[in-house]
Amino acid sequence: MTISKISRRSFLFLGGATLAQGLTLTLPSYAQPVQVNKSQINGIPFYQTIVDLTNPKTLITMGLAKNASFANTIQKTSGDEEFSKLVARYKAAVVANGTFFAKNPQKTVMGNMVAGGKFVKYSRWENFGTTLGLGVGNKPEMVTARVDGKPEWNKHWFSLTCGPRLLRQGEIWINPSIEGFKDPAVLGNSARTAIGFTQDGTKLILANFEINLTLQQEAEAMKAIGCYEAMNLDGGASRALANKTNIVVPAGRPLTNVIVIYDATNPAPTALEQAWLKFQKGERPPIPAS
Repeated sequence: MTISKISRRSFLFLGGATLAQGLTLTLPSYAQPVQVNKSQINGIPFYQTIVDLTNPKTLITMGLAKNASFANTIQKTSGDEEFSKLVARYKAAVVANGTFFAKNPQKTVMGNMVAGGKFVKYSRWENFGTTLGLGVGNKPEMVTARVDGKPEWNKHWFSLTCGPRLLRQGEIWINPSIEGFKDPAVLGNSARTAIGFTQDGTKLILANFEINLTLQQEAEAMKAIGCYEAMNLDGGASRALANKTNIVVPAGRPLTNVIVIYDATNPAPTALEQAWLKFQKGERPPIPAS
């Protein structure tokens, strides 16, 4: 089967080092629904966020610059915002960098996006990258559109498209050209972040690596951490992480979008909780007209 490449403006940038082979790591116990730990793989430090997707107080959404209702497109943009301001506004258990955005004046955000059960960015032509989606009960799925077919975005409470994909059904799977990634910087070494989930779908794992990695090394690390499915996120100067409003990894530039994770001790806004309950009862976001 031949899958043709679709030319598109590359969103990506990044740059490099190395990771030792034979990675091993044991996941810690899950006493808290959202944990942030500094860990090591073969002496290489990284921040590990582990999220219990079965906890009813665990709500995951996207935050946008300037508290915008829609992510940046060519037609409409809210620009970017300092990471510290995003962290202060959302007051969540975890705030972390999300997907890529372009260097154009509009700072266009990559991919379709669903937050709080509502589309915040949509194009019917979207078919690049890999999508992490959370459905009813926070059940996760990972879909690479050009291989698996387009995700059913309107069945997602949370949906973020990025990539390249790192793991597929427990095995390393790296095919950036198929996904539409062409920027040489992304295909080399970079300061990276990644997200994935365990085989039973009960734990979401976000890794913020503190050294530069190739995609292969990043994939090896995510597999060793315990992920069954995983994909690369934005990195480089966008690499950022905050835990309970404490910034542990400061961003090197303003951001356009962030992953926001709430729990019982850092509760979601009432409106988001109410939207979550409606979603569980079958309310789905209507697909916008492109």
